[in-house]
Order: sequence, then structure tokens, then C-alpha cells
Amino acid sequence: MITSVFKKSTPLNLILGVFLMLVFFLIYQFQDLTWTNSAISILGKAGLFVVLLGSVFITNFVAKKNGLSKDSSYTVFFYFLFLLFFPSVLNNADLIASNFFILLALRRLISLQSLKASKEKIFDASLWIFVAALFHFWSILYIVLVFISIIFHVSRDYRNWILPFIAFFAVGIIFAVYSITFDKSIVEFVNSHAATNFKLDYFANNYQNGAFSIYLTIALFFVISMLASLSNKPLLLHSSYKKIIASFFIGIMIFLVSPSKSNDLLLFTFAPLAVMATSHIEIKQLQLKQEMVLAVLILCSLFAFFSQL
Repeated sequence: MITSVFKKSTPLNLILGVFLMLVFFLIYQFQDLTWTNSAISILGKAGLFVVLLGSVFITNFVAKKNGLSKDSSYTVFFYFLFLLFFPSVLNNADLIASNFFILLALRRLISLQSLKASKEKIFDASLWIFVAALFHFWSILYIVLVFISIIFHVSRDYRNWILPFIAFFAVGIIFAVYSITFDKSIVEFVNSHAATNFKLDYFANNYQNGAFSIYLTIALFFVISMLASLSNKPLLLHSSYKKIIASFFIGIMIFLVSPSKSNDLLLFTFAPLAVMATSHIEIKQLQLKQEMVLAVLILCSLFAFFSQL
């Protein structure tokens, strides 16, 4: 029954996805109503939701446009469920913005397999990654994915290897102008944001710990499923799926090295994991198995969300 609802991508399904996201977004925001006292704060919350919604639909677009999913709404639904695991991310504007720009970069890198306008795509992806790093420094690790994509598709042209560095200098110049204008120290910014912390002792309560453990278990399940079924995918899509897998592990690396540790940092893994979860659910199998996977995931996400309110 659950699978039949999201099996097709229709306007009604997308509206349902937006409605569910809005409801749970408001449930979390209504815990503290101080933001309703200011029009600027209200606009800020609305903007945050729009960017979050944009992230979901970019992920869905990447999956469908590049043949990584069938004509379904599963990717939107899975992204929504993963958001519920860590509700505090709904207030983390910097991470939401950084992840949004990373998804814009991922969109360009996945489409690189067409070999059309490859230089523009490499430059755009690099630019978005460096912009994302201004909001969360360690998202700069996604530049590795740019070089992986170059190796997969256009490694013979030496100019493609130079483009990420040009993008770096372009963003660097813009940031330098901003720093001079608003009297910000670039050195201080780098020193404060480029720190590392590998400790996992940040949990404020057992519910955060539980949500983290359940999420990693589910993630491991879908990653193993993706790796096991990769050989059965069309050969043309192998590089795209490998980039999705690499994107997930780069997201894990960002979580591990970031200094201000929190479950919110796993936001970078939501998009690639949603694509991998969609791939798993769309594999030919008994409908009962599909229903069980979705039912377990829904129950776990709802428990994680309401237990952390």
C-alpha cells in the first residue's frame, strides 16, 4: 500500500511530499515561537524552508534526469524521512545552505557523463563547492568528487584539471572583497572553521544517540544493497552510481572531521542515501519486502523525530 502511493511521480505525490515536509517543519519550529514576533525572523524561516525544499527537489531531479531512478516519488519521500531522524537540522541555516550548494555541484557532476559542455560543468561544480565551504568549511572535501568525475570522463584534457583551481581563485577573490568591505579577517575565518574534531561524545541525550545509531544502521543497509546490485545496473550508469556512493562517504568524512560535532552534519549524506534507497526499493522483489522496508523506515524516522522534540 505504501509503495503504491509513491510508485509514480505525479503532481499529487509531489504536493503530498511538500505538505509532509511543511507539517513536520512547523511542528519543530512551533516549539519556540519567539521567531513569530519579528517579520524578518518569519521571512528567515520561510526562506530556510524554501532552500530545504529546493534541496529535496534537486536530489529528485538528479535521480530522474540521469536515469538513477524510475518515474517515482521515492527519492523525495526518502529524503523527507531522513530529515526526520535529526530534526535539529531544520534550524541549522548554514548547513542547509552549504548542502544546497553541494547538491547544485552534484547535479553538474552527475550530468558530466553526457560529455556535453564538460568544462562548464566542471567549473560550475567547483564554484558551488567552494561557495558551500563558506557556509561549512569542510564541505570543501567534495572537491575530491570533481577530480573523481574528471578521471571518469575527461581526464585526457589537461585544461579540465586546472578549472577547479580557477573556481577557487574566483570564490577567493569574492570572499576577499567581502572581508575587506565588512572588516572580516580571512585568517581568523580559516583558523576557526578549518579545525578538526574526531570525538563522538557530543550526544546531549540517549535519544540523539539512538537516532544516530538507527540512521547509521539503515545507511549501512542501503549502501551494501547498492554495492551488491551495482553490477546489475546498466554499464552507462556505473560512473553515476559510483559518484553517488563517493558523495555519501565524503559526507561521512565531513561529519567525522568537523569541529562542531552534531548529528546535523549527516545532512550531507541524505541526498546520496535517498538515491541509493530509491534504487533498492525499485529493484524487482516481492512487494511485501518493499512494504516492510518502508514501514520500518517510517516507524524509525517518526520515533527519532518525536523523541528528540
